[in-house]
This record gives sequence, C-alpha cells and structure tokens, in this order.
Amino acid sequence: MNINKRFAIKTLAACAIAVSAAGTLGIANAQTKLKWAHVYETSEPFHKYSLWAADEIKKRTNGKYEIQVFPASSLGKESDINQGLTLGTVDIVLTGASFAGNTYKPLAVTYFPFIFRDSDHLLKYAQSDVFKELAKGYDEKSGNHVTALTYYGARHVTSSAARPVTKPEDMKGLKIRVPDAPAYLAFPKSLGANATPIAFAEVYLALQNGTVDAQENPLPTIEAKKFFEVQKNISLTGHIIDSLLTVTSGQLWAKLSADEKKVFGDVMQEAAEKTGREIIASEARLTEEFKKKGNNIIAVDKNAFREAVLKATKPTDQGYRQQDYDRILAIK
Repeated sequence: MNINKRFAIKTLAACAIAVSAAGTLGIANAQTKLKWAHVYETSEPFHKYSLWAADEIKKRTNGKYEIQVFPASSLGKESDINQGLTLGTVDIVLTGASFAGNTYKPLAVTYFPFIFRDSDHLLKYAQSDVFKELAKGYDEKSGNHVTALTYYGARHVTSSAARPVTKPEDMKGLKIRVPDAPAYLAFPKSLGANATPIAFAEVYLALQNGTVDAQENPLPTIEAKKFFEVQKNISLTGHIIDSLLTVTSGQLWAKLSADEKKVFGDVMQEAAEKTGREIIASEARLTEEFKKKGNNIIAVDKNAFREAVLKATKPTDQGYRQQDYDRILAIK
C-alpha cells in the first residue's frame, strides 16, 4: 500500500471518529433538563407521583427530557414558584388553584366555602366543561398551561387545646393561619376569625409558639407536616375541598411538539389520578389514627357552618362569577 493511500485511509478514519463524536455530542445536547417545584414533603403522594411523572416523561420521550423535582419549598414558597413560571426559573409546578387564581381570579371560585359536596364532586368538576373553560382562561391570562387537576383533600380546622371549634361562633376572634392567597379568606372572615397568612414552611413553628391559635388543612397534610403535635383539636369542618394544579410554563409548552404535549399531558393526568386515590385512602384512615395519638376529633354540624358563611358573604362579594359557582354546584 503506497503512502498516499495509507494517508487517505487514516484521514477517513479520523473523520469517521469526529463525525461519531459530534453525533454523540448532538444527542447529549438534545437532552433538555427541566425543573419541577412544589412545597410538599418528600413523604407525601404529591412528591412521590411528581417523581413518577418525571421518570415516566423521560421514558416516553426516549430520554429527551430530564426532570428534577424540587420538594418542600426548596425553590421558594408557593407564590415564588408561581412567579418562577414567568421568570423562567422553574418549568413545571404543582400548586394550589388558589395561587393560580392570583393570576386569573375566576379559577379560584372553587375556594368559596362548601361549593363542593365531597371528593367525588371535585373529581367530576375536574372533567367538566366549566373547569376546562376556567383553565383556558388562566392559560390565556398567564401564558402558562394547566395540564392536570389533583385532589388535595377536604380542609379541616385544627386548633390549640384552649380554643376548640365545635360551632360557627367558636371561630370568632380565632387567630387562624391561612395560605398567603386571597381565596382562603372567605371562610374565616365570614365567621369573624382573625385570618393570618403565613408561608407553608413556617406554619409548624407559628402554631408551636402561639403566633396563631389554629390552621386549616386536609388530614394527610396535618399528618405530613406534624401539625397534630402542636394542635390538640381537629374539627372536621370540610369547608373547602381543595385541589392542586399541574402547570407548565408557557416557554416550555411552546417548545414541545404535538406528540410531546400529549406525553406531558397524559403522564401528568395519570399522576394526578394516582395521587388522588392515595389521598382519599389516607383521609379514610386518619381520623382513627389521630384519635389514637390523643387528638380531640370534633364532628361538627357542617350545615350550620355553611349557613353561617352564606349569611355573611356570597361568591360575588369575593370577586367570583355567580354563573361559575352555580354551574359547579349543579354538577352531579
């Protein structure tokens, strides 16, 4: 073999290696890393199924999307991560519809007290035209995109040993922590309580040191955040049947192909359904478990609370549209 031929073969081999390396680099560069944030503990189903969804999206997109989940307010409190969608610091959030309602008020109508009868009513709402219309309104106003609604639980009032809540009148003057979103104010304010917005990560300490007398959350959250340790009384008011939204940033959603949008939407819906089933199961067992821990479980007359609220306020007073409220009430 002459020198020129050997040189040509070596050159071709070198080119092949370079092309192969460039191809590998291209694949590596094609992978997109995303941030998914929420404020819930790693022990909760919300985190468990966020991780599941991240893994499933990676599988179904052949490794193109690598999603890192940031739990327990590690990327900021709930208002921060919602702002992060617009700022580009997060790509996906699991957030209360109440916080999304700060951007598009009609979406928060579901926080008007006693609008839902139970978990089944809320899950039917999640499949309804009224939810689709409200979610679309949020999408258009925010530029972000709602992909799923997750059942969060029935919110109940917990209070210190000195302030049991057995009837609506017991709420008068009660210093109660609420999330830092206006949607949560109708219930305590209509009953004369002193509502105090406190970030989720700071609630345990606020209850422990007496900054507030009470808080309200679903039973699984009361367990996960260990509020039962610093609150003797758990009053089963069920005043709000709460939900979380999975929201992707507008920037991310715009970049996804039609097939990728289907993958993200399908997986997030599946994660929401799995989470909801687990929350409903835990709600069923926790009342007895809290009794065993020494908490005072108070079965209240919900109708008395509902009537007291409706006597003091109506949806339009809170900035909601009456037709949305009426349509949700009518869901069977």
